[in-house]
Amino acid sequence: MTGVWAELADLVLPAECAGCRVTRTELRHGVCPRCAGALQALRPAPVRPTPAPPGLPACVALGAYGGELREMLLAYKERGRHSLARPLGRLLAEVVAEAAGAPRPVLLIPVPTTAVAIRARHGDHLRRLARHAGQRLRAAGWPVALGAPLRALPRPDSATLDTAGRAAAARHAFAVRAGRLPAVRRSGAGRFVVVLDDIVTTGVTLAAVSGSLRAAGLRVDAAAVLAATSRRGRR
Repeated sequence: MTGVWAELADLVLPAECAGCRVTRTELRHGVCPRCAGALQALRPAPVRPTPAPPGLPACVALGAYGGELREMLLAYKERGRHSLARPLGRLLAEVVAEAAGAPRPVLLIPVPTTAVAIRARHGDHLRRLARHAGQRLRAAGWPVALGAPLRALPRPDSATLDTAGRAAAARHAFAVRAGRLPAVRRSGAGRFVVVLDDIVTTGVTLAAVSGSLRAAGLRVDAAAVLAATSRRGRR
């Protein structure tokens, strides 16, 4: 029930803007009009870590990890503002649309979240985003399926690791859910397959997830994320 109460509190109690943290202002979906305008002005574009890890698919991000977008993601993930899943998911849908290039059947696969993170955040934040992204795309006429063929294994906090350590940890971070594979393979047939994440930094997580999916017989066409760290060049 803790997660339910956190969601209700975000809806009914006075809250600060998730983008600029200003209080006593009109909020819509958790952000003030100025921050909403800044987020709406962002346009998805291709991004690529330098150097890119082997196996990283083509990746598209909404914007750089900074400003209103960074604050909104932190409020959603770390400060319990679960109602932000809807606007963030709608923004992620725009990234998927850019990655796909044209309306077409898509299969969305969010990067699996560890059990520790799910408990700490009172739910799977990426699956929430994926559901809202899927709803937005369906409303626009896209045939959308969601898949979860992998599970996340326990791993060290990436903040404590260097680039080589992150890559080594990511290679052993995911396991296939054998029982779900047949259904996901059927869902992926004839669809544009997109792996979803909130932030791309080194790209090793997206590469590891994509590699695990390919090894299980699933094609990966692209990755869609909300933010790319500022050290990564947009191109």
